[in-house]
Amino acid sequence: MFKNLQQQPPDKILALITAFKEDPRDQKLDLGVGVYKDPTGITPIMRSIKLAEKKWWEIESSKSYVGLVGDPAFSDAIISLVLGNSIPRNLIASAATPGGTGAVRQGFELFKIANPGVRVFVSDPTWPNHISILQYLNIPSENYRYFDNETRGVDFDSMVSDLSRAKAGDVILLHGCCHNPTGANLDKQQWKIIIDLLNKNGATPMIDLAYQGFGDGLEEDAYATRLIAESVPETVIASSCSKNFGIYRERAGLLMLISQDSSKRNINQSMLAYLNRQNYSFPPDHGSRLVSIVLNDKDLRSDWMSELEDIRNSLLNLRVQLSDELQKISGSNRFSFIASHRGMFSRLGATPSQVEKMRKEFGIYMVSDSRFNVAGLNNETVPALAKAIIETGV
Repeated sequence: MFKNLQQQPPDKILALITAFKEDPRDQKLDLGVGVYKDPTGITPIMRSIKLAEKKWWEIESSKSYVGLVGDPAFSDAIISLVLGNSIPRNLIASAATPGGTGAVRQGFELFKIANPGVRVFVSDPTWPNHISILQYLNIPSENYRYFDNETRGVDFDSMVSDLSRAKAGDVILLHGCCHNPTGANLDKQQWKIIIDLLNKNGATPMIDLAYQGFGDGLEEDAYATRLIAESVPETVIASSCSKNFGIYRERAGLLMLISQDSSKRNINQSMLAYLNRQNYSFPPDHGSRLVSIVLNDKDLRSDWMSELEDIRNSLLNLRVQLSDELQKISGSNRFSFIASHRGMFSRLGATPSQVEKMRKEFGIYMVSDSRFNVAGLNNETVPALAKAIIETGV
C-alpha cells in the first residue's frame, strides 16, 4: 500500500534547528526559530498564564468535549481582542482551531468549498506554510510583490499593481501586522488604498493575525484588521494565541468569518462547525481556556498586557541597538530599516551565500532568505551579529 510514498523535503526552519543543535561550537547564535526568547534564551510561560493554569486546575471538573467550535467564552474574548467594537457580534461566525495554522488551513478549505476556482494571492515573500498548505489543497496561488530588497521596505506600488489582477471570487491574503518574514508593514494610508482596491475588484481579504501586540501595541496592531473588516462585504481572519500568550504548544487559534449581511451568519457558522467536524471534530481546549480566563479576569488581563508590553519593548530596543551598532561599524545608515521594522522578524536582504558564510564563519544561524529572529538576540550578542553582517558583505 505504501510503496509509492516518497520522502518529503525537510522543513527548512526545522532543519536549521537540527543543524544548530549539532554544531559543536560554544559561540553560536540561533536566529532561525520562530518563537520568542527572553535574554537568557528561554521561551518563558507568561505569569498570567501560570496563574490561569493554576486557577483552572482547581476548578476543572471534566475532560469531556466542549463543542465543535470550542468554548464560546474563548471566541468572545478573542473577537473582542481582535475587533474591539468595530463589528456587531451578529455579523461574526467563529470557530476555535488548533493554533493559527489550523485557522489558516480551515480558511483555505472554506474558500475551496465556496469557490472551487479560487485563487489566493500571497505576498512575496510570505510565511512558507501558507504556500505549502495551498499546494497541498491544490489551490492555485498568485504572488504579489511586497518586499523591496533595496530599501528593505514595502514595494507598495508593485503590490497594488499585482493585486489589481485579483477579481471577485479570489482571495487576497494579508498579514495584519508584523509581516512574516520581512518585518516591513503598510502604513495607515496604504491600508486605506488596499481597502479601496478590495472594494473595486471584489476580492475577499483573509488576514493572518499571528503577532498582535508584538508590533506597535495591541490596539495599534489591530488597526488594519478592524478597518478592513468594517469596510468590505466579507472578511476572513485567522488569529493565533501562540505568540502573544506564549502558549505555542497548546495550539490555540480562532477563525473568524465576517459578513456585512447578517442573514449569512448562521450559514457561515454552520460551515465552520462542519469543517471542524471533518478535520478534527473538536478543537483543543486547554490553551484557549487559559486565554479566556486571562482575558476575562481584570487582574490577570492587566498583568498579561504589562508582560506583553515588556516583550514588545524588548524587541524594539534590540532593533534600535542592532541598527545603531551597524551604523557605528559601517559608517552609514543603510541598516536603519531594522529599527523601523516591527515584530519578531526582519529580512536583511542578504544573499543565500552570505547567510551561509555567517553560519560557517560566525556560527550565526538564520533562514536562507536572511530572515532573522530579533528575539534570538540579547544585549551581549547584538555586536557579534553586527560584526558578522558587515564582514560578510551584506
